[in-house]
Amino acid sequence: MRVGDGQAGLRVISVTSGKGGVGKTSVVANLALALTRMGNRVLILDADLGLGNVDVLLGLNPRYTIQHVFSGEKKLQEIIINVPAGFHLLPAASGIQELTDLSQSQRMFLLDEFDALQKFFDILLIDTGAGISSNVMYFNFAAMEKVVVITNEPASLTDAYAVIKILSKKYKQKKFMVLVNAAKTKSEANGIYKHLCLVVDRFLGSLSLDYLGWIPYDEHVPKAVRQQQPVVDLYPLSKASKGFMEVAERLMARQENLDFEGDIKFFWQRLLSH
Repeated sequence: MRVGDGQAGLRVISVTSGKGGVGKTSVVANLALALTRMGNRVLILDADLGLGNVDVLLGLNPRYTIQHVFSGEKKLQEIIINVPAGFHLLPAASGIQELTDLSQSQRMFLLDEFDALQKFFDILLIDTGAGISSNVMYFNFAAMEKVVVITNEPASLTDAYAVIKILSKKYKQKKFMVLVNAAKTKSEANGIYKHLCLVVDRFLGSLSLDYLGWIPYDEHVPKAVRQQQPVVDLYPLSKASKGFMEVAERLMARQENLDFEGDIKFFWQRLLSH
């Protein structure tokens, strides 16, 4: 890892979806690379207990996970992987379930460990699990910015709505970004986003659903997945890669209008207080 100057405004962004199979983990990996190409130091936290973990997608085989930090065998910085594409990965998935069962001393230790990462990174991207389990909700609640990935499937929209409903009703979250994945045209993507907005407006009232953009359906994406590399790296001129770069640019353009709610320690305090 490269030591930086540190900043209070480290961005913590969760990427979530109501259901599996919408390409969420691929979105996280490719966004990480796109943001890295723009000069950001990016760390992915793999908080997905499902089968589509980031390490599998990138062809990595981590020796250590966050469990080794819990046990005191490793420091947090020692388990972080330098991904060849240029960003970093914290392979936490196998220990995520234990986060809600830590003792107070373990929590304080972990908070200090994560606080020390502040000076190394600009953006923390969290690949949450799919669905509405408590762990998924905790990570989305704790993150300062939330990206909901949807596709043109009825189940995707229904389940995305369920995630937004729980986060707004139970956790009092009011701001979300929406990313449409694998849309065939720009108008189709706009239609999917507007449909979700209509349902949210009708049943949940005044929430902020910002349109982050869309990723075109592209046969290069499954090709890249099979080769265990980000499509942005393997096929940089593909439609999907251009889409990811545009979304990354839009994400960075939002930064000027953000009121940061604290630093990385704040994120973990929110997460571990539940």
